[in-house]
Amino acid sequence: MVVSGPIRVVVAKPGLDGHDRGAKVIARALRDAGMEVIYTGLHQTPEQIVDTAIQEDADGIGLSILSGAHMTLCAKVIELLKERDAADIKVFCGGIIPEADITELKALGVADIFTPGTSTQDVVSWVAANLRTAS
Repeated sequence: MVVSGPIRVVVAKPGLDGHDRGAKVIARALRDAGMEVIYTGLHQTPEQIVDTAIQEDADGIGLSILSGAHMTLCAKVIELLKERDAADIKVFCGGIIPEADITELKALGVADIFTPGTSTQDVVSWVAANLRTAS
């Protein structure tokens, strides 16, 4: 089955982190690049995020994490995607992620990690190149 239409991305703020400015900036940049973006809002559980991604037929999930809980939250989202036969939905994340954790996150299945200072164009380019190609 060939999927057509714009790339669909869920942008989510998991956990108790209440800072969403960066997530909104990324959501807008992806939208302005022609992608469909579903922003879930603050304080989402991994279950809510995965449910939304499946319901919205998303190609990817962008997690914005500034709370320091990135190892736990990313692992749970990836685990839930596998349990629900949706491991084809790629997970990427951004936020305050220590360099020492990046290798482990990638080993867990996080497709890429964007740290502070990454340009919005770099994120847009990565999403366009690594998620389903829009038709």
